[in-house]
Formats: sequence, C-alpha cells, structure tokens
Amino acid sequence: MSKPERLQKILSAAGVTSRRDAERMITAGRVSVNGVVAALGQCAAPGHDSIMVDGVSISENVEFVYLMLNKPCGYLSTARDERGRKTVMELVSDVSGRVYPVGRLDLNSEGLLLFTNDGEFANRIMHPSFNKQKTYEVNAIGDVRRAVELMRLPVRVDDYTAQAVSVELLEEGSDGGLIGITITEGRNRQVRKMCAICGLKVVTLKRVSIGCLKLGSLKAGKWRYLTEEEVSSLG
Repeated sequence: MSKPERLQKILSAAGVTSRRDAERMITAGRVSVNGVVAALGQCAAPGHDSIMVDGVSISENVEFVYLMLNKPCGYLSTARDERGRKTVMELVSDVSGRVYPVGRLDLNSEGLLLFTNDGEFANRIMHPSFNKQKTYEVNAIGDVRRAVELMRLPVRVDDYTAQAVSVELLEEGSDGGLIGITITEGRNRQVRKMCAICGLKVVTLKRVSIGCLKLGSLKAGKWRYLTEEEVSSLG
C-alpha cells in the first residue's frame, strides 16, 4: 500500500487541480474518500483508498499537459464560477485531457496564462520561493516618469512591502505612457496596487512573460502547447 498523503497533494499529483484550489474543493465538500465527504487536512493512500471528486474517481496514471494562453480581458482565471461568468476554461475547451490555470490574471487583465495538470510544475511557477520572474506591460495615465522612480524603490502595499525586480519606461505620451514591470511575488492585484499607490491609473495590464517564456505573437484568446525545452526551462 502506498504511503498516506494529504488529499490536496494527491489531487494535484493526479492532475485534478492545483493544491490551493484542491483545498477549496475539499472545503466545499466536493471530495470524498471511501464514500465519505473528506475534511481539509485529511490524508489518504492512493491506490488503496477510493478518492472521488464530484462523484468521479481520480486517476493516478496521468499524462502531463502544459500549455499557454493569451488571455483576453473579461475572463476569470478559474476553473468554474458559481455566478456563471466567463472563465478561461472556455478558451481551452478543445484541449485533450483536464487542465487548470496556473496562478491568476484578474478579470480585466490580459496576457500570458499557463495551464497544466502537473501539480508540482504549477507549484514551482506560483510559489514565491522559486522566484519566477513575471513581466507585465502597463498602459497607464499619470506622471509615468515619477511613478517609475517610485516603483524602483520598495512600495508598501496593504500589509506587505513589494520590491520590483525592474521597472522601465517603455513609451511616454502626453498624459501617461507604457511601463514594463517585473516582479517575482505576484500577490493579488499587486501590479495594479503598486501603480495606484504611485499615482497612476491603469488603462490596460498585460503579462508578457514568465521566466524565459514569452507571450510572443500568440493572438488573444488562442493557446498552444509548450515545447519540452520550455517546460524544462520553467521547471
């Protein structure tokens, strides 16, 4: 019999969802072990215990899938929404196999969003300890030169201090401009909050790279599989 492990780790390894979303699924009562609704923190033994999600048994033998999407505005970066709003899953519905988004881009943000069914890969992308650099291009209104200088310094956001890896002024116009911001943390709406604190009004926000992976010429709403080299470079 295999060694018992926490359910969220099992679900992630089986390609069901990320560990973070697995915790939400367990809390919502969507996961059962041997016919009994599971509790957060519970352990099980894959291959011995019967583990089901929404009444469907999970599989341990999963072929991992990795892809990137150019997310348009107006889509939620979640597997499903209780309010019936559009989610990014609609844009990858033709992918063979079950995948889930790695991290998030908020409703009004666009750009590079990864999908996979490999929980360990997703954790390496999302967890701050792996220091994966994420670069955003922000079209904003306001004094962009002053904002760039301010954002190169530590910025107090909510209850934490954000430190950008780099901040560059890419274009300057009469009432604003285009800024490139690279961070490793990626907390909730971090870039938008940094811009607001530094006096800018964000018009558009696009993620253009994660690590060495770039969005490139991929059109909005379209996706493609990652190459083996790209997966290795991100891992």
